[in-house]
Amino acid sequence: MGNLLRDLEIRELENNPISVAVIGAGQMGRGLVAGLGAITGMRPSMVIDVDTDRARDALLHAGIASAQVHTVSDPTDAETVIAQGGYVVSGNYRDIPQRKIDAVVEATGVPEIGARAALDAIARKQHIILLNVETDVTIGRILSKLATQAGVVYSVSAGDEPGATVELVEFARTMGLTVVAAGKGKNNTLDVDATPDTVRDEALSKGASPHMFCSFVDGTKTMVEMTAVANATGLQPERPGMRGMTLAVADLSKTFALVEQGGVLTRTGIVDFVHGIAPGVFTVVTTDNEVIMDNMVYLKVGDGPQWTLYRPYHLANLETPHTVAKAVLYHDICLKPLSYPVAETAAVAKRLLRAGEVIDGIGGYTVRGQIMTYEDACASDAVPLGVVEGAELLTDVPKGQVVRWSDVRLKENSMVVSLRRLQMQWLD
Repeated sequence: MGNLLRDLEIRELENNPISVAVIGAGQMGRGLVAGLGAITGMRPSMVIDVDTDRARDALLHAGIASAQVHTVSDPTDAETVIAQGGYVVSGNYRDIPQRKIDAVVEATGVPEIGARAALDAIARKQHIILLNVETDVTIGRILSKLATQAGVVYSVSAGDEPGATVELVEFARTMGLTVVAAGKGKNNTLDVDATPDTVRDEALSKGASPHMFCSFVDGTKTMVEMTAVANATGLQPERPGMRGMTLAVADLSKTFALVEQGGVLTRTGIVDFVHGIAPGVFTVVTTDNEVIMDNMVYLKVGDGPQWTLYRPYHLANLETPHTVAKAVLYHDICLKPLSYPVAETAAVAKRLLRAGEVIDGIGGYTVRGQIMTYEDACASDAVPLGVVEGAELLTDVPKGQVVRWSDVRLKENSMVVSLRRLQMQWLD
C-alpha cells in the first residue's frame, strides 16, 4: 500500500481524481458529499436521491457552483456531464454510467436499495462501498463473492462503528494479542418499544429521519452493527441481544472477563455494546506471552492480565472517503464478511402482530432487530431482519418473540430476498 495523501495528490495533478457516485443524500450522504468535495484527488461526481432537490443541495453545500450541477435521467447523459467536468444529480441509481465513475457508495440504510445498487455497481465493475450495514448483514457474503469474481472491491465503510471496531480488532490481532471482547458505545438511550412517532421530535431536531432515528433508539442499528463485526471477525454475541451494560472505559477490561476471573462472561471472543462510552469503540485484549505482557505493562497500557484498547471517536461518513480511496488505489477492504456465517440480526415483534398484517421494516412500527449467533438463529427458525420488509404475516406473533420463516410470506419480487435465498443455497 502506498501513501494515501501523496497518491491522491498525484491523481489531482494528473487531472484524474477518483470519481464517486453517492446513493442517498440524507444525513450520512450529505456529510460524505461535503467531505469528497473537500479532498484533493476525489470528487462527488454524482449524487442520487429520490428527492433530487436534496441531492442537489448536498452538492451545493459541498462548494460546487450551481451552474456545474445538472439533473439527468439517463446514464448516457450522466457520463457526458461528468466527462465535461460537471456534477450530476439523479433520482435513480440506475442512471449511474458504466464509465466515468470509479466507486459507488450506498448510504440509504435500506436493504432492498442496497442490494440492487450493489449488484448494479458490481455488474459495471465499479467498487461498492456500503454505509448501508443493514444490507451487509443480510447478503454481504454473496455480494462480496460476486465482487471478487468481478475483480472489484466490496467493503463496508471505515468510520462507522463496525469498521472502526474491526480496525481495532485487526490492530490487536496483528500484535499477537487475543481479543476477549469488542464493541461500541451506544449513543442513544435504548427503548425497544420505540416507533417513529415516539422519536419524531428528537429525530427532526437532529436533522434525522424519524424511521432512521427509531432504528437507533430501538436498538436495531446496534444489533446490525455488531452482527457485521461478528461476521467479519468470527467474534460472537454471548447471548441474544448482548448484555448492553453501563460502564466507564476504566471498567471494560475488568468486566469483560470470565466469571472465574471476576468478570461477567461465560466465554470469551464476544461482541457487545456499552452505555457510557459513546461515541467510542473498544477491544478488550489479553495474552499468554510473558514478554508481550511485560511490554504492555511497561508501555503503561495497564497492569493486565487484560487491557482495553479504546478509540474515543468514530467519524462515520467523514471517514468513508478513506475506504473509497483505498479501494480504488489499492484494492484494500475495510470490512467484509468471512466466508462462513457467524451471527444474524433476527426480526423481533415490537407488539402483538396479527396474521394478515404486513411488516413495515427497519425503524418502523412492527419489528426491531436482535443479534444472535447464526446457530441460534437457525435453531429458532429466525428470519433475518433485512428480508422482512413487505412480508405478510401468516400467523400471530407475540410481542418480543422472534419472527420465524414459517410465520411470514416474504415479498418474493424483492432483490434482497432473492439474494438471501441464493446466499443460503450457494454459500451456507
